[in-house]
Amino acid sequence: MMNLTNMKENDKMIQEETVLRDEVERHIRKLIQPLKDEDKLTKVLKVKLTKKEFKVLNCWAKEESIKELLEKMEMDEERYGELSVKLIKKLNQEKLKQEIMI
Repeated sequence: MMNLTNMKENDKMIQEETVLRDEVERHIRKLIQPLKDEDKLTKVLKVKLTKKEFKVLNCWAKEESIKELLEKMEMDEERYGELSVKLIKKLNQEKLKQEIMI
C-alpha cells in the first residue's frame, strides 16, 4: 500500500512529465486528437522548432523566469515577442499538428 508521501511524489512526477504537452495544448487553437506522449512529442518538436523556439516553449511549460531566459539566450524583449508569435503560429500549422497528434 502506498503511503501519502509516495503518492505525492508520483503525482509530481506525472505533472512534470506532461508539462510540455500541457503547454502545447494551451497554444493550439483547434486540437482534433490528443497529443503524443511527452517523449515522442519532445522528439518531434526538437526537429520542427528552432533551438530558441524550443527553449522558449520549455520555459513557458516549466513556468521559469522569462528575464533569465532572455539573459541566457542574449535576446531582447522585442526579439522574444517576435519569436513567441512565430512559435505559436508554427504550433498551429496543420502539418505540425498532424505530426504531434496520436
